[in-house]
Amino acid sequence: MEETSTVTVPDTYNPNLLVTYKVIRGYSDAEYATDKVVNLEWELHNGRERQKQNGLLTSKIDSVKDIILEAYADSQDQDTLRAIAEALDIELTKTVQFTASVEVTGTIEVNLLDPYDYDIEDEVTDALFADSNNGNIEVVDQEVCNVREA
Repeated sequence: MEETSTVTVPDTYNPNLLVTYKVIRGYSDAEYATDKVVNLEWELHNGRERQKQNGLLTSKIDSVKDIILEAYADSQDQDTLRAIAEALDIELTKTVQFTASVEVTGTIEVNLLDPYDYDIEDEVTDALFADSNNGNIEVVDQEVCNVREA
C-alpha cells in the first residue's frame, strides 16, 4: 500500500504577516529588517536555487580545469589556455611525486657510564625528522637508513 503525504497549511499561517529579523553581513554589526513572510519565503527559495546553480557551475569549472591541465603541456595555444584558466581562477599546477635522499652528518653525546649500550641507529632515527619550510612541498613519509659511526 502506497502512502501519500499531503501538506496541511496551519490555520495560523499568514503569508502577509510582518516579521522583524536579523540581517547578518559578514563581521559587521547586525541590522534588523522587517518584511512580509511571503517575501522571506521567496528569498529563501531563490537562495536555495542560487546555491544549486553555484554547485553546478563549480562542477563545470572543475571539468574545465581537468581539460586544461591535461591538454596544457602538449597544446600549441598555451596562451589561450592560460587566459581561460585566469578567467576562471584556475591555478595551472600539478602534483609531482618525488623521492629524495639526504645525507646528514652530526655528533651525539653518549654517556660512557650508562650501563646500557646505546644503539646509534635508534638514537638517530628517534631524533631526525623531515619537514618542509616551503608550502609547495609536503613530506608524506620518511625513513632513516644506513646509519653508521664515522
